[in-house]
Amino acid sequence: MTPVELSRTVLRAVRRAVDDGVLSVAVPERVVVTAPGPGGCGDYATNVALQLARPAGRPSVDVAEILQARLLSTDGIRDVVVTGPGFLNISLGDTASTALVEEILRRGTRYGFANGPSADFIPLSCPHEVRAVVVMDALGRILRSQGAAVRTRCEAPLDPRWVDILGVGGVGVDADGTQDSVSLPEFVVRPVPAPAGTAPLQLGRDAARWALLHPAGHDRPRITDEHLVQRESNPLFRVRYAHARTRALSRNAADLGFDAEPGDVRHDVAALLADHPRVLAQAAAHRAPDRLARHLVTVADAVLPLLPAVLPRGAEKPSATHRARLALAEAAGTVLAGGLSLLGIDAPDHL
Repeated sequence: MTPVELSRTVLRAVRRAVDDGVLSVAVPERVVVTAPGPGGCGDYATNVALQLARPAGRPSVDVAEILQARLLSTDGIRDVVVTGPGFLNISLGDTASTALVEEILRRGTRYGFANGPSADFIPLSCPHEVRAVVVMDALGRILRSQGAAVRTRCEAPLDPRWVDILGVGGVGVDADGTQDSVSLPEFVVRPVPAPAGTAPLQLGRDAARWALLHPAGHDRPRITDEHLVQRESNPLFRVRYAHARTRALSRNAADLGFDAEPGDVRHDVAALLADHPRVLAQAAAHRAPDRLARHLVTVADAVLPLLPAVLPRGAEKPSATHRARLALAEAAGTVLAGGLSLLGIDAPDHL
């Protein structure tokens, strides 16, 4: 069961509770499932009971227990635990990680994208400042990944160096390449500017974009050579290194005569990969590309400890476990590559 399928399953449980007359609420259009938070357990968690408690006129724990009973009778769900004020913590059957990895490898770097265009048209504008332009460019990419049509506009013509070095050449033109004549309220992208006297362009495209995108919009970015160093203290290096390692493992496995095959692997990175679509949706909704950047760091830090156990050692023969670990590693690399691409940053196979 994939995260999307689980979300629909929880929604059906709500509908059944309403149809049975146990809950008197308007059934929401969608239910969000995420990785369990502190104090949680299982594969996924949802706060839908807390959202429904007030309109239902019942304690959130009571609502959670009503939904718990209906979810426990669903195929593919192994256990449901209610924690805290009413969080539902859901453990899936042994095929949960298999289906997730299959979905990621099938969709490739478009995993987490909307299934089609939405009705949203979002005009963006920004002041003539390098960080604002880069943030607007990344935000436009993320919004388009969620199906929105986007127009980006700067208050003055762009510095040609920003276009050449930072890759922000689409500003001022619609996604379809035509000038927009529709007058709609614009969302003004106005992050804290880069410090005066700094030169992000000297870092090159990838490091400069990361330096400007990784901090939250209300934080002042640090424009230093630390973004270029290839060591663990540099978050961008860790993300790109983790991606390159997953690609190297695929090449090494091919040399050993085996390929990836999705299977059941219990590892923390699986929950983070499952959370990727939600992170993209939240980054779009909150106009915050930094949420995606920080998520990629978390994924990289989680997958790196897995990688040494992917390939067989010594005279060990490749097994189903090795194939499943390789598939999970490839899925993580795919998410890292797709996320970096949305930030306008390259994900090299060799580093």
